[in-house]
Order: sequence, then structure tokens, then C-alpha cells
Amino acid sequence: MKVAFLGTGLMGLPMAQRLLDANIEIIAYNRTPEKLAPFRTAGVEIAEHPHKAIAACDCVILMLTNAAAIRSVLLSESSRQQLAGRTIIQMGTITPTESKAIAEEVIAAGGDYLEAPVLGSIPEAEAGKLIVMVGGTPEQFERWSELLQHFGAEPLLIGSVGAAAAVKLALNQLIASLSTAFALSLGFVQRQGIDVESFMQILRNSALYAPTFDKKLQRMRDRNYSNPNFPTKHLLKDTELFITEAQSAGLNISSIEGVRNILEVAVQRGLAEADYSSLFSSVNPEVLENYQINSAE
Repeated sequence: MKVAFLGTGLMGLPMAQRLLDANIEIIAYNRTPEKLAPFRTAGVEIAEHPHKAIAACDCVILMLTNAAAIRSVLLSESSRQQLAGRTIIQMGTITPTESKAIAEEVIAAGGDYLEAPVLGSIPEAEAGKLIVMVGGTPEQFERWSELLQHFGAEPLLIGSVGAAAAVKLALNQLIASLSTAFALSLGFVQRQGIDVESFMQILRNSALYAPTFDKKLQRMRDRNYSNPNFPTKHLLKDTELFITEAQSAGLNISSIEGVRNILEVAVQRGLAEADYSSLFSSVNPEVLENYQINSAE
């Protein structure tokens, strides 16, 4: 089997590498050619245009930033002409509405479509320990499970197209909300002069604890957001996607709107490419001249 892998960014690169390590032949494409350098060095076939990669394979994996990127790569006139008889596995984070619309266009062009977004970051991608959520038919799931197992040992069939996209957004909403809530509590404890480890000891032994707190704790304490596993700009994008879908569903989105504002401040501070733990600097800024002046008054 030969697989076209379209999108070799932070997550796509280690995921494509998993296929290579399993001796699965791939042809790679990225809108930013420089990101393909590791594959060029390894002798992997590179496509200069997406339609050439699609034409060369029966299966096409997409790990692209958003629905607009998917449309530009997959549904351009030249690419659309190559979709007949091909299976598209969409693994990025988009809304259920977007996924269903793309599925309709792929099917209309004679192709097959399923979604398989993943939960996890670069370490999990490198180790093949991502949680893979599938939206498609049972027949599609059975056919492609073996391939998806290279990314995560136990892919889960959530439901039809749109279902896995919805679960993925729900989980990423938790990433944003939990991280922001933890940053606020951590900042508050620090401002009160309380020992952080005492706070963490209590938190770890409570029902309130989530492992992500410890994963981001040192980054927040050090304000070191370099070498991101998941950049702030991507979490902001996913948060905005969640808000759009949740609002359409009639949910009260006040809490997540506040989280979005925190992420927007981080981006405005030049932290778009930094690890999303940078939201701590929005919640707990280092420079508080106005606060200090007002307190003195």
C-alpha cells in the first residue's frame, strides 16, 4: 500500500514517520516545502503539487491546519479530478459541519471519506500512542483500522462523519478551559506567597487533579513556552471552532468565551507560535505597574 500524506507540520511529521518506520510507502506533500526536509534526506518521494500525491495513491491522509487548508489542497480543480476511487482520511481538527461538507464534496467527486482526528501531542505521535477517534461507517473502520493503529493502538469508532470531529472539539475545549483555570489558581497562589508545591500536593491528592496540570506546571513557573507541542495559535483556532458549533447548538458559551479572550491576549503578546501554556502570561502578567500604582493609592 502507498499512502499520500498531506501535511507534515508539528503533528504530521512524526505521524508520517510512524508509517515509514512500519515500511509503508508514502508520498509526502506540504504547503511549506521546507518542512519536508527530513523526508527529502530520507529519500521519501515528495510531491510538488497535492494532485500528484493524490493521483499516486489509493489512500490520502490529511493532517492540515484547518478546513480552508483542506479545501485548497484537496478540493482545488486539479485535486478534485483525482479523487475518484481514493479514500480520504481527514485527521486534523475541524468542525463537524465542515467535515460533513467536505465529505459530501469528496463523495460527489467519486471518492470515499472518513475522519480520524487524534488526541495527544508530539510525544504521543512519536510513540504511536495517540487516541484515534473515527467518524465513518463500520465498514470503513474495519478496512482502515490496521493503518490507523500505527498512530494509536486502539482506534475508536465514534459514529458517522461529524461525530469524531465533535468529540475532538469537546476534548480541546477541555484543554483550553482546564489549562486556563489551572493558570488562574497557580497565579493566585503565587501572588499570595504560598508554596507552590504545597498547593500541588493538595491538588494531586484531590478529585480536582488532571495530569495536564503537571505537564504544564514547570513551563508556567519558568514562563518558558519554547519548543511547543501544541502552539497557542492552534488552541485559539480550535477554541473558536468550538464556540461556533456550541453556539449553533444553543449552548451557553460564556465560560469558553472568556478562555478565548485569554488566548487572544497571548497571541497579541507575540506568543502565537509558543506552547499554549503561554496563556499563563495572559492570566498572570509579569509587569503589573498599573496594579501596583492603584494598590499604593
